[in-house]
Amino acid sequence: MTAALPSRVRLQGATQGLRGFLAWWGAGLAAWLPGRLRDALAASGDRLLFQQTSDDALLVRRQGRDGIRDVTMLPVPAELGDGVDPMGRVLEESAAAMPRWLVLPATHALRRRLLLPAAARERLRDVLGFEIERQTPFAMDDVVFDGRVLGVRDDGQLDVELVVVPRPRFDAAINAAGALGGWFAGVDAADAGGQPLGVNLLPLAMRHRPARPWRWLNVALAAATALLLVFAFGQVLENRRAAAEALQRDVAKRSAEARTVAGERQRLVDAVEGGTYLQARRNARPSVVELADELARRLPDGTYLEKLAIDGDQLTLIGLSNQAAALVGKLEGARQWRAPALSGALQQDPRTRSDRFTLIAQLNDASSPPQGGAGGAR
Repeated sequence: MTAALPSRVRLQGATQGLRGFLAWWGAGLAAWLPGRLRDALAASGDRLLFQQTSDDALLVRRQGRDGIRDVTMLPVPAELGDGVDPMGRVLEESAAAMPRWLVLPATHALRRRLLLPAAARERLRDVLGFEIERQTPFAMDDVVFDGRVLGVRDDGQLDVELVVVPRPRFDAAINAAGALGGWFAGVDAADAGGQPLGVNLLPLAMRHRPARPWRWLNVALAAATALLLVFAFGQVLENRRAAAEALQRDVAKRSAEARTVAGERQRLVDAVEGGTYLQARRNARPSVVELADELARRLPDGTYLEKLAIDGDQLTLIGLSNQAAALVGKLEGARQWRAPALSGALQQDPRTRSDRFTLIAQLNDASSPPQGGAGGAR
């Protein structure tokens, strides 16, 4: 229990801090209201205090934010009938609507100060009910009681005052108020200086609750407000859902466009790379004009070409020559090709008495140097 005490103290301090903040916040909001409205709201928290001065007189006092002031001295009202306010014709309309409290003399109440744990605040009246027989000579059924918190100690304990009034004295005070006995919202007790203690000794079942003609209208307005809030929240949710769906459609559309653009870009890159590759391959080989020019310079007289073919890197020459056996030596050392060789046997053409030959060679890169060997112009 000792270990848990600091946490209760911190909780109590946080609760007091929250109450202080709410009070400061409420005062700040009230400062923005017009003066008349602020006065009207302040007056709504006022109450009328009735204090018996003699057997047939009541002192009426008004307690508000400015303190307590005397209003008038009235005789004890007589009963006018059920539901008829005995003060309706005596008090002003604004004052007649205020809650009415009976204030008992200080001599009627027995007061005891107690120290209670902080957890007792939530059920203070129940806890005080168990303390009556320990702190007073009365049983709980023989008194009316209430309590008030005077302060909170540093260790978290509550400084509480128990106020007890014997039931016979209490009933006598209610009866002495005459017709007002059924119109009290509470019964307080005075201290030694005549100021109310701030307790309510009147049992809950006996407290008068003023009629509220606008209650059902307020309930209807509250229900309508709740429905409007639900509708507004639903509309906001629907708008957010529609916006999310529109965003998803837009993202899907833009994604499709992005994929299309990416595909087009890839095809363009492939085309450029393919063209670059083909151009590089074309530039790496000697052109047909270069081949024809080099062949014209190297082939001897009496040599005729019937076919010149290029298949990949292979050059094929088919023709007739009276020096077919010497063609390989003539073609060696060219920059445009390498490794020239006869393919197959030579065949003599009976008409021209020349040899038919087939010669193949491997094409070089255009930038390759000559392989050496014989060559040159005729």
